[in-house]
Amino acid sequence: MSLIVSQLPGRHERHLLRKHENPLFPEAEREVTPQTLLEAQRLDHEELVEFITGFRALVHRTMQLKPNEESEVILEIKEQLDMAYEQASVLADDQTETKQAISKLTQVIMNTIRSNATGDPLAMDELKQEQEARSSHYTLLQFPIVADLLHPESLILEHELAPTLLCEDEHGLQAAMELFDGAQLQIICEDASELLRRLEVEGSVPTSAKQRLTEIGTRLTESAAGTIN
Repeated sequence: MSLIVSQLPGRHERHLLRKHENPLFPEAEREVTPQTLLEAQRLDHEELVEFITGFRALVHRTMQLKPNEESEVILEIKEQLDMAYEQASVLADDQTETKQAISKLTQVIMNTIRSNATGDPLAMDELKQEQEARSSHYTLLQFPIVADLLHPESLILEHELAPTLLCEDEHGLQAAMELFDGAQLQIICEDASELLRRLEVEGSVPTSAKQRLTEIGTRLTESAAGTIN
């Protein structure tokens, strides 16, 4: 059965395609039909349209900020811009320009906050740390798996976490593991190990999944030893 998939899918289609003919997921979830694919694409399109409408309003509000705007308003808009960047990272199509625009608007907001904090070394240091944390966060969001996991209504359910991580490529997995602490990694490693043991009985363990499990185990060991920066 021929499927016409999107070149740059959104989170609904992306998660559907993760499961397509993938032995890591339950057999009942592996078949993707043209109908289910079309529905996922429809949901992604609706999400994109809704985002564009909200983002235009946010841009307008940001550009209307007064030089002496109240700090509560500035901080609220900064938070909304941070959320908008995460939202843009899960959307269909190429959102590079949108994310660049969000970064520029965020920088405008940060410059305003920094100007108000002039003369306060502690506040300036906190702003520097925030900027570094945001930069690292943006880097992680380049990986769709990270954006999909962080979405407030993530489609990756708890029981799907292990198979989802096992079917990632090396770089996507390494980025995703930044989101979990040692205790969470332990659970993921145990679930992934059990899943591959079951599949081994069936003789259907993907070679790449074994490698991903090894990488999760290595990360867990490093976390336990406290060697992760």
